[in-house]
Amino acid sequence: MRLPKRLREYIVKILVDFAFLLEGSRRYKRIKTFFRNLLENDEYPYKRYFDLFMIFLIITSVIIIIEEVTTPISKWLYYYDVYFVTGVFIIEYLLRMWVHDDIHKIIIEEFENALFLERQFDLAKVFKEIARRKWEYISSPLAIIDLLAILPSYRELRILRVFVLFRVFKLLRYSQNITHFFQVLTSKKSELFTLLILVAFTILVSGISLYVFEEQANPNINHLFDAFYWSLVTISTVGYGDITPQTHEGRIITMIIILSGVGLISFATSIIVSAFNERLEEMRDERILHSVRRSSNLYIICGYTSIAEILVAKLAREGKEFLIIDMDKKRVKELTRKGLRAICADASKKETFRSINFARVAAVLALTDSDMHNIYICLNIRSFSQEVFLISRTIDHNSYKKLKLAGANYLISPYITAGLFASKIIEQPIAIEAINDILNGKRNAMCDQVEVVRGSFLEGKRVGEIDFKAYKIVLLGVVRIDPGARLEGQRRRFYFNPEDDFLLQVEDVLVVVGYNISINNFKSMVIESSLGRKKR
Repeated sequence: MRLPKRLREYIVKILVDFAFLLEGSRRYKRIKTFFRNLLENDEYPYKRYFDLFMIFLIITSVIIIIEEVTTPISKWLYYYDVYFVTGVFIIEYLLRMWVHDDIHKIIIEEFENALFLERQFDLAKVFKEIARRKWEYISSPLAIIDLLAILPSYRELRILRVFVLFRVFKLLRYSQNITHFFQVLTSKKSELFTLLILVAFTILVSGISLYVFEEQANPNINHLFDAFYWSLVTISTVGYGDITPQTHEGRIITMIIILSGVGLISFATSIIVSAFNERLEEMRDERILHSVRRSSNLYIICGYTSIAEILVAKLAREGKEFLIIDMDKKRVKELTRKGLRAICADASKKETFRSINFARVAAVLALTDSDMHNIYICLNIRSFSQEVFLISRTIDHNSYKKLKLAGANYLISPYITAGLFASKIIEQPIAIEAINDILNGKRNAMCDQVEVVRGSFLEGKRVGEIDFKAYKIVLLGVVRIDPGARLEGQRRRFYFNPEDDFLLQVEDVLVVVGYNISINNFKSMVIESSLGRKKR
């Protein structure tokens, strides 16, 4: 039945106005994003608490329903299960249906198409598309489980209590390990379906064969169903013994079925094991990425070369958090075995860093043996963050400019550094040995940097006013951003052994030498004073 033209135009106007109202509402988008993250985004910090809350509701409701089978429950437990738990389940079901898609975008898209093509707004097409999208969610397995989990609350029909099982199945939503298990099985669904067809065919043939030979001779086989039951028990190698063949033909069939069952079980085991082997590395990488997302001052090392090995050892000694990204599976497996956080991935691909919060990253180091690969890594990192400190290794001097254009803040050339170091050792071996000890942290001596934080006792002080000797450290110099060079990459200027009247400013970096304990104590005092704590 067609709607009158005026009524139809009125409905279209209301729908379009409402759709544009939602599209332009920041509050609506913020609320919907919140619920979408709460229900579906595993990286959202509050989702964990929501999952624990839902698990608690499911377990308590199942216990109440089971207890009610034999013992009358108190009124408050009845109200808790019927009204509170069921109410939460209904609200969750409706919220999941709501965040599944954006209906208003369907209306806006049809309106814009109709306007562009100068045709009439197709109201039926819009309603069909909305219904299709919602049915897509309603017919999904987890949504069906959610819906059936609501039914046990209707106590008048005791048969509905069987659906309490679906409240247990509802736990699938809130357990990542169980979800991963089903994802692994889903990845092999074609192989498992083939296995299921083969098992069904074997049961059908063996069951019919046994029924033909044993129906007259075996008092335990009265129906074809009994033969199928025997076939399934035998093929699974369970063998209850309640039905045993009496004829020679039946025993021959039994031997064939037992051998077939062993083969089919081996086939099923190999499918599941291969699926887990394929998914295991991916799941391990996901767990590592999930753990580093909560890290602050994270160091990301791309390429586990000899330079990276030295760096990782130093970061591990200092207790700093880092993530190694390498494309060699064997190397990553060995690093993981040693207890280091490493994933097998290509650092030049966008997918590798999609879940990384670069606001929490202290520095990224591109240390692969290929200058070209390091260039791609730098470009990839800069596509995510322009602020993160980026260091790159380079071998060919001709790659310097390309790496700088790719966004590298600092370049390391191992051959040039080694050459300069070797030449200095020839000229001043004792001095270079002392510097080497400091750089390697031998005898607890080290060189470190301390930033002048806003509000700290260093801000606005002159170098001569700070008694570095009392702190048991030595000031080598001060690094300051040159104000005139901010537009040229914020070039830093190093003031070696500054005069006593040198005035310290916020963002200055003090380069100091001293024992590990002295420098850490000085750093903590700077931070505490910036937070307004009492100076020591």
